[in-house]
Amino acid sequence: MLYWLQRNLPKIVISPSFAVIIWFVYGFVLWTFYVSFTKSKMLPRYEFWGIDQHFRLWSNPRWFNAVENLLIFTILFVLVCLLIGIILSILLDQKIRTEGFLRTIYLYPMALSFIVTGTAWKWILNPTMGLEKLLNDWGFTEFTFDWLVNRDMSIYTIVIAAVWQSSGFVMALFLAGLRSIDDEIVKAAKIDGASLYSIYLTIILPMMRPVFMSSIVILLHISIKSYDLVVALTAGGPGISSDMPAVFMTQMAFHRSEIGLASASAVMMFLTVLAIIVPYLYSELRRQDANS
Repeated sequence: MLYWLQRNLPKIVISPSFAVIIWFVYGFVLWTFYVSFTKSKMLPRYEFWGIDQHFRLWSNPRWFNAVENLLIFTILFVLVCLLIGIILSILLDQKIRTEGFLRTIYLYPMALSFIVTGTAWKWILNPTMGLEKLLNDWGFTEFTFDWLVNRDMSIYTIVIAAVWQSSGFVMALFLAGLRSIDDEIVKAAKIDGASLYSIYLTIILPMMRPVFMSSIVILLHISIKSYDLVVALTAGGPGISSDMPAVFMTQMAFHRSEIGLASASAVMMFLTVLAIIVPYLYSELRRQDANS
């Protein structure tokens, strides 16, 4: 008996945590899937209804608006974060004297929650008290920046705040990747007469495919589940002009008493995340098998 306890002690210790994770994570994922196929309104109803909730979801104009905003946000967020992160990492890779100080500044926004980031940028972009008022007080009376209250531009304010917070994280990933590359490769390219620009563009960056893939997957995951930043910055407004799927889901579940419809939207978000992560994991496993 004592031998059995010693042998299985790690399993016994972690089993409560494992059981809690299974119940409260995977259990509720399965529960959400099932509820999305029922007529649930204010309270769950477990009579199977088929895929009618999903038809209701994709015939809802607000859902299409949220998906369109998500596409705009995701494309700009991922591309701009990658661009800024790569540029900053290349600059810091030159081993400048103030690298530690600058790296801390660029990474500092990641220490903040999206609620804090959204609130701060809401003050900065507010036409009556932020950047526009500051420049008007300095004498630039023609300057206007009303994106926060402009239905056509409000989604881009979310992009600005999200890029400010996440680009430093991308920089850290690429900087770690750059530091892992053998210096002899760079020295050999310089001896052959290659410029610093061509070295990074044609030699170093193509070698950092895993960093690119990891960064893209992380950024896509952040964009798909964007909720707190949207709520703190625009609350989905003006109107529903900056609505996102996560905001749509919570509105349907807690304000409109449409649990079934909210579950259907959650399933769509979950399947989108799977569509991103599963091919990534499959390609990484194949690459590891090829290298082994």
